[in-house]
Amino acid sequence: MSRDKSMVNAFDPARAAGLDPADQALVERRGRVLGPAYRLFYEEPLHPVRGEGVWLYDDKGRAWLDAYNNVASVGHCHPKVVEAVTRQMGLLNTHTRYLHDGVVTYAERLLATLPAALGHMMFTCTGSEANDLALRIARSFTGRQGVIVTSLAYHGLTEAVAEISPSLGGFVPRGRRVRLIAAPDALRVPAAEQGARLAAGLAEAIAGMRADGIEPAAFIVDTIFSSDGLCPDPAGFLKPAADLIRAEGGLFIADEVQPGFARTGDAFWGFQRHAIVPDMVTMGKPMGNGFPVAGVAIRPDLVAEFGAKARYFNTFGGNPVAAAAGMAVLDVIEAEGLQQNAREIGGFLRQGLQEIARGRDDIADVRGAGLFLAVECVESRATDAPDARLAARIVNHMRQNGVLISATGPGANILKIRPPLVLRRPEAERFLEAVQAALAAG
Repeated sequence: MSRDKSMVNAFDPARAAGLDPADQALVERRGRVLGPAYRLFYEEPLHPVRGEGVWLYDDKGRAWLDAYNNVASVGHCHPKVVEAVTRQMGLLNTHTRYLHDGVVTYAERLLATLPAALGHMMFTCTGSEANDLALRIARSFTGRQGVIVTSLAYHGLTEAVAEISPSLGGFVPRGRRVRLIAAPDALRVPAAEQGARLAAGLAEAIAGMRADGIEPAAFIVDTIFSSDGLCPDPAGFLKPAADLIRAEGGLFIADEVQPGFARTGDAFWGFQRHAIVPDMVTMGKPMGNGFPVAGVAIRPDLVAEFGAKARYFNTFGGNPVAAAAGMAVLDVIEAEGLQQNAREIGGFLRQGLQEIARGRDDIADVRGAGLFLAVECVESRATDAPDARLAARIVNHMRQNGVLISATGPGANILKIRPPLVLRRPEAERFLEAVQAALAAG
């Protein structure tokens, strides 16, 4: 049964008695009012009260290097984003059914980073909403219902997209209109075979749908396969599957919440590494550096009939403050050279992790693109069997020693490393020291 593998290192409430008394009391209050569905990271939960750049601080002033956060993509509390949001909040914040230059200018600038075929932007508050809207449009345009996703995908939390998010676990209903296919496996499948294997899985899923009288509307993927365990390479391997879904009458949707906004270093968008132009691109978290803004970039012909028959509005999606936050993030990425920084510092981290892993029997692979990296922990190279206990031990050792990461993948054994794009060389060196120390701790 699938489950959210990032929760493998979650706090166990039974451990609350060992916490600082104030934190213990907060854990108990949290459980009473928020209920059991919420989770906390790490065996000992973190209680930050302030953030700045790549650092989080607790109430005693202790600092943690945040090597996990894709939300604060240009750094926690970036002053330019804070200033833009504060200034606009003091002027006006309302919905998109009034004229306002901010949302139009932001949409124009955002579309300029994308292929010309994607001519419209539709704004939402969250990536979940963006994927929900993309599915509505795909089903409306094609007149079909079927959606294919990878085996441990995550695309959001609304009812519609929870259905296509197997990483949420086995308690989410999944109807016959959704099919899962094997995700790319960077460790066990040769690079030259990744594209053909993914396309073959997609073809099998489409055939299975049609045997049940269902036609495929869309194939949607996170273009770096983050919850599936991270598979960025080889560049171009997504193209056969994208071509296939279109040949079969469906649409290709690129979920760029994780790899988008310069994170891979090679390109501004993850799909660009694969030399494809999606029919729709969904985006979210890093757009506003913590302010809720998300959206869908879309081929105009896909939304023409939808827009003629159904009005779309979102009370908060694309509001003036959201547009100001998004514009400030684009300004920072450009002004501070963060795509180049992701490429350079990501390359430095990858090389350092490969050196640490060299000769070890418990690390099978180090991979990544830009500032999104993965380290695959195994019981031995003889079997490459996943070692979730080792991954959990490394994650929690690093947390205790001031560095934050998580684990992911079907075996819960893949270290997930995804720092803000403003990570620089000194912090990267600090990170590598923490990894080495965690492995040396045995």
